[in-house]
Amino acid sequence: MAQVRLQKFISECGVCSRRAAEELITLGKVKVNGKVVTKLGTKVEAGHDRVEVSGRFLQAAQKGIVLFHKPRSVVSTLSDPEGRPSIADYLTRNYESYYPVGRLDYDSSGLIVLTNDGELADRLMHPRYEQARTYHVKVEGSVSEATIQKMERGVRLLDGVARAVAHILENESEGRDSKATWLEVSVTEGRNRLVRRIMERVEHQVIKLIRVSHGPFNLGSIRPGGMRKLSERDYLFFRQKVMGQEQQPRKEHSRREGERNHVKKGRRSDE
Repeated sequence: MAQVRLQKFISECGVCSRRAAEELITLGKVKVNGKVVTKLGTKVEAGHDRVEVSGRFLQAAQKGIVLFHKPRSVVSTLSDPEGRPSIADYLTRNYESYYPVGRLDYDSSGLIVLTNDGELADRLMHPRYEQARTYHVKVEGSVSEATIQKMERGVRLLDGVARAVAHILENESEGRDSKATWLEVSVTEGRNRLVRRIMERVEHQVIKLIRVSHGPFNLGSIRPGGMRKLSERDYLFFRQKVMGQEQQPRKEHSRREGERNHVKKGRRSDE
């Protein structure tokens, strides 16, 4: 069997992304055949070499994707030192090799993609590939066209200029005064609390924020706390869209009609 780089093997086992696996290696938390390995160029052979990460022996799992609707007041990691509810509380043992692609604020809700495909995770997260994250955002006051244009040109934040594409979905008004505005906002970066900070910079405080899509994946009708595992065919279909490479799906015995369209079509979601 072919050898692969150690960090790639770790990510393919669903432990973490490839970049995070590199950190684990350099920190001395990875053993190969009983010996600590810190060299990133090390190669291993699946099924032959024994790879151990922080005391856990790894075995390559079948790759896949799960779409999860994170509720508010849930951290978007697999554990939390403060003891708050986390994504791990919603995962069954069938998905123990899956990990979240990026994060979503504790006070926000919406789509989180989980996968044990390290290459796919890296492509979805890395800003170079400009995978759009789209949100439905309720903000205070009436948002002007000038404000939307300003967001598209870019606003300066403490960690650099940030840009967002936005349009108005709905105005909630009382008499002549607009009390709040629903926007659809898209960004191509995963910086911490980015949409909230952009809206604060243009003087519109966020009341509610829901992520409705990430790359080609859409929240659809998944309810808060619910998840949906893609079929193998759909996993390969969407992987091809993200990675830009040919994938040959294996035959399935059955497939629900309209499954792919259900994933592709997003709609307004409420918490």
